Amino acid sequence: MLIEAIADDFNAIPGGIVRPGLHLAPDTVIAPPDVLDMLRDLADDIRQLFAPSAWWIVNGSEVVGLCSVIRAPHDGDVHIGYGVAPTHQGRGLATMAVGQILAWARQDPRVTQISAESGLENIASQRVLERNGFLRVGERLDADDGPVICWRVVVA
Repeated sequence: MLIEAIADDFNAIPGGIVRPGLHLAPDTVIAPPDVLDMLRDLADDIRQLFAPSAWWIVNGSEVVGLCSVIRAPHDGDVHIGYGVAPTHQGRGLATMAVGQILAWARQDPRVTQISAESGLENIASQRVLERNGFLRVGERLDADDGPVICWRVVVA
């Protein structure tokens, strides 16, 4: 299940409680603190132009990952990124989350397509996108992540 993430949620994650009814297990690391800070700031910036901008990936009542818009939408293209804590990977949670993002996008008239990127070596992420109907549309060299595959799915 996806639940919209707000700034206060990002700030509460290190304490293990996201908001009433949601928790983070002690052994679950969604991302290092500096990455969470960056994602919070990015979500806040994008939220000024486009909302929702980030969602917690929730299993039961436990926050297990994050999916977010990672750059301001342009001409109906919403570019997403996602991640599931290592202790929860391999259970189909990322596939479910991306599927729910697509269901949301198909109901939002502002969105015509969803794009994403996966590391060239990240086979699991490539499978998540393939299972959700994304098509490989190219490759590029990212300054931080190295070679990445570019993906897109039309939703409108």
